Amino acid sequence: MFKALRIAILLLILLFVAVGTWLAKSRSTDWNNSLWVKVYPINADGSEIVDAYIAQLETDDFSDIEEFVAREVERYGRTVHRPLRMELGLPVREQPPAIDPDGGVFGVMSWSLKLRWWASRTAGRQDDITPDVRLFVRYHNPENAYVLENSVGLQKGMVGIVNARASRRHAGANNVVIAHEFMHTLGATDKYVLGTGQPIPPDGLAEPDRSPLYPQRWAEIMGGRIAVAADDALVPKSLKYTVIGPATAREIRLIE
Repeated sequence: MFKALRIAILLLILLFVAVGTWLAKSRSTDWNNSLWVKVYPINADGSEIVDAYIAQLETDDFSDIEEFVAREVERYGRTVHRPLRMELGLPVREQPPAIDPDGGVFGVMSWSLKLRWWASRTAGRQDDITPDVRLFVRYHNPENAYVLENSVGLQKGMVGIVNARASRRHAGANNVVIAHEFMHTLGATDKYVLGTGQPIPPDGLAEPDRSPLYPQRWAEIMGGRIAVAADDALVPKSLKYTVIGPATAREIRLIE
């Protein structure tokens, strides 16, 4: 009897989680109301330079993400006023859980659950009302020469981890990465070659019908880069040089 009750409780919990996830997914891509996205800055390397950069951040530093989404939503014929509302949260001192590169499928699943729990526990301390999407931006000292870790956005839990450089010079490029991971939380998929970052035609190109095809003038947001040749691409300096392509628009239900 006790075993049956325990199983029933677990099934109910799984049902509530599944229904909650479905409702969040449906609402986030119905494009009838504004989505509330909150950015939580993290000092990734503990440096004073990064602390100083985070201290002077303002919500307006992310306004071009709002403008990018509003521009593209309107371009696809949607009329929602201010579809995205960005907010800057307080700095988070705790680092997110790291993924085990050798963990396989089960390792990724375990990490995903840990990340969602960590995000809720960590950000929940400052959130009276839970935002629709939580994005944790890990800022790194720009004076250090290294390749940033991959950023990630999860549709389940609607949470993202972004690695960025703590520099005004990189602010535009940082926002491109933030917007890319935000799109992942809505269900958009990557459209570039892992390892090289080269956009995959046609869906990873902003202008797949351009003749000649290269160089492209803009980046498709999930392609990530401006393809200047079949084997060469540039990171856009800001969201002014990015668009949402038709394939991505269908994934996030801007078009049916």
